[in-house]
Amino acid sequence: MPYNLNLKIMGIAGLIIGIITIVGFFIGLIPFLGWFNWFNIPLAVLGLILSIIATGMNERSKGPAITGIILCGIAVFIGAFRLLIGGGLI
Repeated sequence: MPYNLNLKIMGIAGLIIGIITIVGFFIGLIPFLGWFNWFNIPLAVLGLILSIIATGMNERSKGPAITGIILCGIAVFIGAFRLLIGGGLI
């Protein structure tokens, strides 16, 4: 029982990190704030890892973990594309 609770908490943590990184992703889209993605992408990768672990191990409540995977994945891929376009500074 405590093991399942920890996985549920990991899924919720991945969701919360996903929400934070999506907000950070929108901040990084503002001109001259693209450098913010250097901080946002590692946080999104952490949320992605937590969500994947929670999804793979938990048979029940996968909703928050799947939502965390989607949000963190968007933040990682589009944030990395934004860094590539702006050269990592702009």
